[in-house]
Amino acid sequence: MAGHRVVLARLLTPRDRDLDGGEEPLAELRRLAESAGAAPAGELVQRRERPTGSHYFGVGKAAEIKALCRRERASAVIVDAELTPIQGRNLEKELGCTVLDRTELILDIFASWARTRQAKVQVELAGLEYFMPRLRRRWTHLERQTGGIGVRGGAGERQLELDQRIIRDRITDCRREIAAIGEQRRRLVAARGGFAVSLVGYTNAGKSTLMRALTGADVYIADRLFATLDTRTREMKLGGGLSALLSDTVGFIRRLPHHLVASFSATLEETRSADLILHVADLSSPACRSEMETVRAVLADLGADRTPVLPVFNKIDLVAEPSLVTRALADHPGSVAVSAKTGAGLDGLRAAVVERMFQNAEEAELILAPAGGQSEYFLRRHGLVLESALDGEVLRVRARVRPEHLGKLAELPGVSVVSRGSAGAR
Repeated sequence: MAGHRVVLARLLTPRDRDLDGGEEPLAELRRLAESAGAAPAGELVQRRERPTGSHYFGVGKAAEIKALCRRERASAVIVDAELTPIQGRNLEKELGCTVLDRTELILDIFASWARTRQAKVQVELAGLEYFMPRLRRRWTHLERQTGGIGVRGGAGERQLELDQRIIRDRITDCRREIAAIGEQRRRLVAARGGFAVSLVGYTNAGKSTLMRALTGADVYIADRLFATLDTRTREMKLGGGLSALLSDTVGFIRRLPHHLVASFSATLEETRSADLILHVADLSSPACRSEMETVRAVLADLGADRTPVLPVFNKIDLVAEPSLVTRALADHPGSVAVSAKTGAGLDGLRAAVVERMFQNAEEAELILAPAGGQSEYFLRRHGLVLESALDGEVLRVRARVRPEHLGKLAELPGVSVVSRGSAGAR
């Protein structure tokens, strides 16, 4: 889509008006188009109860879109919905120009950002699954150009069947490769150990900027949607010798087709396996509330809705009214407000992560022998030391330790567990 002048169009039903959170109807599609490198040249919104089965838009509105394309010299129309194959084919014929729907646009953006083999295969699978039922529409383009390809029983029909078979085989290969990647990632996650934290949020909420602020990692940051497709994991220092593994993920978006979420299942394995999810929300967005609801819905689709979530309201430096920050924190008990760009609130976020890390820890009294350097290092890395004092030649420690680490600590040489019990959050 890079360099193309496009017209943006949307059909707004009563239900859509309730779900958009008060945001201007074409604001998100405009950002998506710009992220794909297109130049929006005109916009049109139709309000009606439901789309038509044949052309999606009504006849009169389709004529308006066609006139707008001619007037603005637009080469394509982007529709803010997933069109059926029939709707897409009829609309292209009616308008006389290329028609892309929301899913095609997102796939185009995904393809431009895919860097690793994993991301490329996942984007390819999503594209194949989308275009499989739409192959006939593509052959219609050739029929107009050659005057006969695509006629039933002819060369076009045989080629269409061949293409469908090739695509089905490639879909199988992609799924097999993604399954292997997912298994490899699960083993990697299990082998890492440590407290795993996953960043999730609506696309462009500032996750990658927050990742850099918390870890110092050299992650790519851009003010474009879906700038992150591959999961990155880095160590996050929490103070006092404590650290956690922090992973960034692909951004979520409203009406993201389920097959796109499924295609990125391997990438999102980090989120399913996390001990804590940081739900990053752009507090400066007028649609913040609906964007958060979208993220929660996608987490439920992933099966990650049972993982503890810490809401993080980002971009407070862009919020003109301080009461919005106060209200957001009050509406979400335990949440934190930060500016990943300026660093405001990051110490509070680290403290909140530490609190969640030891929320279900056990409080234990330990005795460490003089030669227990290894055990003391392990304790300070995986436990929260509350008190410590020398008693002759031994070190007496009271600490909060997660059960899986307390068991490993007890097995180290020179360690005696005097008492243990559930401490809970404090």
